[in-house]
Amino acid sequence: MTSFDDRKESFEKKFAHDATLRFKAEARRNKLLGQWAAKLLGLEGDKAAEYVASVIKADLQEAGDEDVFRKLRADFDAAGVEQSDHQIRRHMEEFMREAMKQVHEEG
Repeated sequence: MTSFDDRKESFEKKFAHDATLRFKAEARRNKLLGQWAAKLLGLEGDKAAEYVASVIKADLQEAGDEDVFRKLRADFDAAGVEQSDHQIRRHMEEFMREAMKQVHEEG
């Protein structure tokens, strides 16, 4: 193998590794978001766990974070929970930072 091929293979492995970490972090972020939202919605026990799962599943609808944001926005509006768009997005960012930290700590 040439050094170019070695470098190319190394970059491909790093890209795949980074994509895997990002996927894990997004799933973890969605779990944290779901737990936070469930508390605000007054859900406990099995109802809270079902809600968390629904937030995680919502992220599979389309690429990006807008599907999760729309779900939270709609659920808060339906339940009369006072959270601005800015507050929801801020929590999404904070939980993403926390999730990335947790995923990196796990290795």
